[in-house]
Amino acid sequence: MTRVVAGLDVGGTKLAVRVEAVDGRRLVDLELPAEDWSASPVEAAAAWLHTRLHRVLPRVSELAAVGVGAQGCDTQRHCTELAMALGAIGVRATVVNDAALLVPAAGLTSGIGVVAGTGAIGVGQDARGDTLFAGGWGWVIGDEAGSAGIVRLATVAALTAHDEGRPDDGLLAALQRAFRVEGPEALARAVNDEPTTGNWGPRAPAVFAAAGAGSKTAIGVIDAAAEHLSTVVDRLVARGAVASDIVAAGSVIIGQPLLAKAFQARIAVTHPRLKITLLEEPPVVGAIVLARRKLSSGDD
Repeated sequence: MTRVVAGLDVGGTKLAVRVEAVDGRRLVDLELPAEDWSASPVEAAAAWLHTRLHRVLPRVSELAAVGVGAQGCDTQRHCTELAMALGAIGVRATVVNDAALLVPAAGLTSGIGVVAGTGAIGVGQDARGDTLFAGGWGWVIGDEAGSAGIVRLATVAALTAHDEGRPDDGLLAALQRAFRVEGPEALARAVNDEPTTGNWGPRAPAVFAAAGAGSKTAIGVIDAAAEHLSTVVDRLVARGAVASDIVAAGSVIIGQPLLAKAFQARIAVTHPRLKITLLEEPPVVGAIVLARRKLSSGDD
């Protein structure tokens, strides 16, 4: 029987799973839909994770330890309670917010992790080792650097410009094409009638395309998203986050150089001592690192 460790990265839309033998051989590396994922209540979340993990484990294997990075685990207490719920069903686990996977995935032991994907959040640790969170309030009321939040901001900016009688500089038309509607009123309905990440998030590339084509309104939206990420870092540092590095990941900041460059420019001014790394490894690598630390620690 092969002893294995597993890493799970649960985001807003997908679940990444990696399973390795204790000796380092990679056995499973795949992505599944994260449909119906909710970090609360923790008993249901633990059952959700357990079911999906055991669907993909090698047939003859012994699960030694698991590392989990999960969207929605936004306090240290919540992470601890989910780890305990997994332990109650026989899974030795370390649980963190999904943004907290970035630093170990980059091969670092400390730093600030910043995610800009479906949502946006920052995670760090203070000198005592306590986890600190900033942002991550959700795309309806925050997460301005996440794909859904960017579309929300862009729609407000484009419709505001229309209400003020300014000519469209390309953003309004780009959003109408993305939502397959004609006219600002129809755009407002299309956005409001289905306020979900599935409806908003996939339209974010239209905002970046408009910016690339010269839309000053779209560029302003991207600058606001970069400022949001910079503010997240400000708040973590002000609360005592210990870091010489920022590790950034997520589909938006990795896939859209305009956002990455705008964020880097702000950090160069506000926190010049912090080095920014755009994570090249998938964050699930960090979950594997946490699983191996759990295994080596011997903690139950």
